[in-house]
Amino acid sequence: MKGDDLDHGFLAEALPAFISEAREQIERIEQLLLELEDRPGERELLDALFRCAHTVKGSAGIFGLDRVVGFTHHVETLLDLVREGEVALTPALGTLLLECNDEIGKLVDAGLGPDEDDAAALAAREALIERLRAAGKTAGTAAPVPAATEAHAARWHLGARFGSETFRNGMDPLAVLYYLQGLGTLQDMACAHTAVPTLDALDPETCHLGFDFSLDTAARREEIEAAFSFVRDDCALEIIEPQTSMQALTARIEALPDQLRLGDILVGVGAISQQQLRQGLQAQAAAASREGVAPPLGEILQHRAGVNPKLVNAALDKQRQQREVPASAGEEGRFIRVQADRLDAVINLLGELVIASAGASLAARQTRNGTLIEANQQISRLVEEIRNGTLQLRMVPIGETFARFRRVVRDTAAELGKDVVLEIVGGETELDKSVVERIADPLMHLVRNALDHGLETPEQRLAAGKPAQARLTLEACHESGTIQISIVDDGRGIQRERVLERAWERGLVERGTVPPDDQILRLIFEPGFSTAEKVTNLSGRGVGMDVVRRNIEALRGNVNVESEEGRGSRIDIRLPLTLAIIDGFLVGVAGSRFIFPLEAVVEVIEGRHCSFAAGQACGTLEMRGRMMPVMSLRRLYGLEAPQAERSSVVVLRSGARRFGVQVDQLLGQHQTVIKPLGRLLGSLRGISGSSILGNGEVALIFDVHALNQLAATPPSSTQPSRQPGSVPAAASPTTEGLAS
Repeated sequence: MKGDDLDHGFLAEALPAFISEAREQIERIEQLLLELEDRPGERELLDALFRCAHTVKGSAGIFGLDRVVGFTHHVETLLDLVREGEVALTPALGTLLLECNDEIGKLVDAGLGPDEDDAAALAAREALIERLRAAGKTAGTAAPVPAATEAHAARWHLGARFGSETFRNGMDPLAVLYYLQGLGTLQDMACAHTAVPTLDALDPETCHLGFDFSLDTAARREEIEAAFSFVRDDCALEIIEPQTSMQALTARIEALPDQLRLGDILVGVGAISQQQLRQGLQAQAAAASREGVAPPLGEILQHRAGVNPKLVNAALDKQRQQREVPASAGEEGRFIRVQADRLDAVINLLGELVIASAGASLAARQTRNGTLIEANQQISRLVEEIRNGTLQLRMVPIGETFARFRRVVRDTAAELGKDVVLEIVGGETELDKSVVERIADPLMHLVRNALDHGLETPEQRLAAGKPAQARLTLEACHESGTIQISIVDDGRGIQRERVLERAWERGLVERGTVPPDDQILRLIFEPGFSTAEKVTNLSGRGVGMDVVRRNIEALRGNVNVESEEGRGSRIDIRLPLTLAIIDGFLVGVAGSRFIFPLEAVVEVIEGRHCSFAAGQACGTLEMRGRMMPVMSLRRLYGLEAPQAERSSVVVLRSGARRFGVQVDQLLGQHQTVIKPLGRLLGSLRGISGSSILGNGEVALIFDVHALNQLAATPPSSTQPSRQPGSVPAAASPTTEGLAS
């Protein structure tokens, strides 16, 4: 089928859906090929791999994308040989199939572009086809879509009822029939007109089409079903296999809906065609006009169409049945695709609803009207339920992102001459989709950096007494309302002497000064920093790790590195679960409002006042026989206000460590809509965002992990330098730790 045979307006509307679905299948093919390297003979994986390739080919055929169909058919032919055990799936063959999968992706992305390729692209594709033929020990040119030969053709009976939204979803039922013509010969085509309304009630944008027909083809069932892949959700499809047993036909009759006439039942299961039914009805009417009595239609069809009497009786039994079919049947497991920008718009509106609800609740409390207060409390509960349900729609497993790195690890390790196995832990951990999309690039750089700098070659590992195969692990877990992502390798580790020497050369640290180990390790995130001996296509240009840190911090996250020379490195990334709305704990300090993420709050100690040394923002507090660090927000942020008569300490958790924050007021739980900080406050350490309260005030949201670091290292002793855009107060002795 040529692309010119289809209406280009229809294609322009439906093509994005095809490309999106095809990309998912292509990603799945890649993951299956990588999984098969560990389990090369597993039949389930091989079958799934073949189905994915076949789905891409079949869907592309509907859109007339001949280049995709033609090339994918060669891949599909080889995959069929692999799953039948005629060709072994070796690492070399896996590499070839991965390259072919990349080529399919390029062809899919090209969509309905020009049919002509440039010479280089065409030559590269032809080279891949020759390698596929050689791998499958086949010769000659395979047709893009194998046509059925009459010698091996069998007759299938099909019934398709297209849904009312088919046209509005950008699909054309006739395109399906055009594709089926490429598989064989259509016979006994008849339109189902029972659902067509009267002319005055007809909506031209609503689809009422239905077809009953036979298909003479040598194709398999999955090839026939592939023709309907893009209309499957909008189509009731019935496929009757050739030489179906009487028992199977009877079972199909039982599965049909009630209130059907005898002839419709027999057509529905493929026992007769629409043409045979019309001829039977005409014979029945002719007999009735001659004899005055109409003979049973079942008897006529038995004599004229050769229908088995047992099948007629089964259809008559079906007619007599008046059972009800549950309305929910077939509804389970259905999915609906929603554009991400539409969901983002709903989340934004929900945020405004939360703020408005908080304002209404505050106004109700001020009126002291019990009925109004109770009504607003009910609204607040409903808003919270809507919030939780809506945010859950955007949560996706991080494992889908981790799985993409299997190919990166495989190809990069091969390029570097290293043997590396990738291990994924906690792939089921869920994270906001918007965060997942923005963390993919930083993770990519960290993985490639670990492969290039961290892991050794097999020879180097054996010389160091390690296994020849290196291990790279991607981990994820929930912790205190955040997600922690870790990249762990068992390589050579970070050589602190080299890092420090390079820092002295670049003037990042005064020569002769030796900072603590953790500060030396953090130097790798400085702009332009690199310890690579030579520039390669992977590293050595000093661009990347500082961008990784900036991108992570832009997501209100932070990154930390640990390393032991000769044993390996661990990079921990801590991110918020969502960028939209969280449960918070509202506190007041010196007339200002602050919010802690509720999941980080362990407990509250009321009426405890801590004393702090002059010029210090950190102190200690005895708690159950142990000393716990406590921070003063007044001193940390230079808040000028009279000291409160009664203070409290909020105990927070960051990882395995606990620390306290002294506050003046405890204002309780608060649904927090997160707003980004402006450029003026963007460099403040310890603050991750802001929120608007019900009374219009602005409250700052704490980054608990950053506060933990400040509590561990008193700000007055760290003496960090100011960054452009930091607040003027950062220069004071009590607030130097604010500037990052």
